[in-house]
Amino acid sequence: MRLKITHRTEYQYDVPVPYALQRIRLVPLTNDLQVVLNWHLEIEGAAEELRYVDHFGNDTRLLSVAGGASTIAVEASGEIETTDRSGMLGTHRGFAPLWLFQPQTSLTTAGEGVKSLLAELPEGRDLDRLHALMALIAERVEYKTGTTTTLTTAEDAVVAGSGVCQDHSHVFLAAARLLEMPARYVSGYLMMDDTESQVATHAWAEVHLAGLGWVGFDAANGICPDDRYVRIATGRDYRDAMPVSGIRLGQGDERLEVRITVEQ
Repeated sequence: MRLKITHRTEYQYDVPVPYALQRIRLVPLTNDLQVVLNWHLEIEGAAEELRYVDHFGNDTRLLSVAGGASTIAVEASGEIETTDRSGMLGTHRGFAPLWLFQPQTSLTTAGEGVKSLLAELPEGRDLDRLHALMALIAERVEYKTGTTTTLTTAEDAVVAGSGVCQDHSHVFLAAARLLEMPARYVSGYLMMDDTESQVATHAWAEVHLAGLGWVGFDAANGICPDDRYVRIATGRDYRDAMPVSGIRLGQGDERLEVRITVEQ
């Protein structure tokens, strides 16, 4: 499937910003599930200082603001050809060893809530158990915006019984790592059936299985990623793969607006 994506992130300030530094991960790479046909970054109010591939294999850019800008905007756009392989990316690649994806992080530390999910899983093959885990998370953690933040942990989401795709992914990672499986967070885009316009990127999880390699699981939708999905970045949790992060000096109020379109 050929997907056209436009992702604009815009920060507006009521007073000019004396200095800011932003790190962006907004450039998808070609892999066994997708081919990047073309991709462009347009930057307003900031300058690109550095670009590199981080240890998780993500295209990473550092932007700086040092001219008193009142608006900083980054627009990423392009076309991707995707392939449906039922979420199976395959062989592990990159600088990060598989063992790095096994320890829990501050966002994925499992408590009694996550452990209770594992207690309900049937015995059987690892792949079958992960599919059952995905379905169980979708059932127990209702998709509901406004109930969690970027600081919400996997355990918090299970206890609350609600969250968004970031939370579903963190719960899945916490549980998979308790099963001693390497698991990682994936940020990207999803073409939805009912709308082209979105206000946030999507997220899902991947687990590395012997003989299969990396396999994706989208607990928020209860499916393995298909050709409607585009990957941007991966990491141990949201913090490693977040599209935009940074710091700024100044006391002015900040207003953030995100506009995303994903269409065939």
